[in-house]
Amino acid sequence: MKNITISTKPSLITSKWYIIDAEGQTLGRLATRVAKLLIGKNKPYFGTNLDCGDHVVVINSSKIKVTGKKLKQKKYYTYSGYQSGLKVKTLEEMNAKNPTKSFELAIKGMLPKSKLNMITKLHVFADANHKHEAQQPELLK
Repeated sequence: MKNITISTKPSLITSKWYIIDAEGQTLGRLATRVAKLLIGKNKPYFGTNLDCGDHVVVINSSKIKVTGKKLKQKKYYTYSGYQSGLKVKTLEEMNAKNPTKSFELAIKGMLPKSKLNMITKLHVFADANHKHEAQQPELLK
C-alpha cells in the first residue's frame, strides 16, 4: 500500500467573499478571525505556499471596542528615518483620524510575511456602507 500526498493545484482553489460586522466586537479577537479567513486556514486544502484565503469585507470598524486602558496606553510608532523623525500616536488619536487604520494594522501583523500579499483581500469600512454588493458576500456572525 502506497501513501500518496496530493498537493493542491492553484486551479482548484476557490475564493469566497465574507462580510463581518465589527460593531461591539473586541479588536484583537475579531482580527484573529479575519486573519484566519485571509490566510485560508479554514479550508481543507490549506497550503503555506498558496494563497487560498477568502476576501473579507469588514463594516462598522469605527464602532469596535477595546478592553482595559488600551485607548490611552496603546501606541503606534512611525519613523521617517531622519533624526527626531519618530512620531507616536495613541489608539484614540489613530481612531479619531482614520478609524480603519488600527484594525488594518492589527490584521497585517497577524498575516505571514510572504510574497502572497494577503492583505489585499481585506476591505475595511468605517460605517455600514460598502461597495462590494456585486460580489454577494456571505454574512458571518
